[in-house]
Amino acid sequence: MVGTRNPDGKSRCAWLGDNPAMLAYHDREWGVPLRGDKSLFAKLILDGFQAGLSWAIILRKRDAFLEAFDGFDPEKVARYTAARRRRLLADPGIVRNRQKVDATINNARAFLDMREAGERFGPFLWRFVDGEPKDNRWRSLRQIPARTPESERMSKALIERGFQFVGPTICYAFMQAVGMVNDHIVSCFRHREVRRL
Repeated sequence: MVGTRNPDGKSRCAWLGDNPAMLAYHDREWGVPLRGDKSLFAKLILDGFQAGLSWAIILRKRDAFLEAFDGFDPEKVARYTAARRRRLLADPGIVRNRQKVDATINNARAFLDMREAGERFGPFLWRFVDGEPKDNRWRSLRQIPARTPESERMSKALIERGFQFVGPTICYAFMQAVGMVNDHIVSCFRHREVRRL
């Protein structure tokens, strides 16, 4: 499938379906370059929670995630106690997966370890695309890879720094979402808009 033409006459990436929240996410957020350390950390964590699930589920629960995890503030999450972890695993508003909750706490500590070592999270991640978004020219969803050499290198480097739930496929979904790559198909109206950001 190349793209989907919607009632507003705009052609969009075909992965959207007819979910209004996904449509808004696609039109306003997906592929927009994000560079802030904490914003990138939060997005990487949410992409880890998506593993094995659809993004629509995570998007629907995003506000609950942000509330439950203190906005994914690494300083706060890194100090979570066993009692706080139990509360998270009982929270019906989020994905209650023990491994993913534990990985979030662990990753907050790894984030702080990087910062203490003088390594900023944003520049570290963006170096895998040489600091600038990569403008892809896909004509259909079938052409878009699930992982790339860049996402494999990012995954390896994150794992070396102690991160979890950061495999190459998760890293590539993250790279797409935060605008490190422009993976809107060329017929999608957002491809040209994102390219100019």
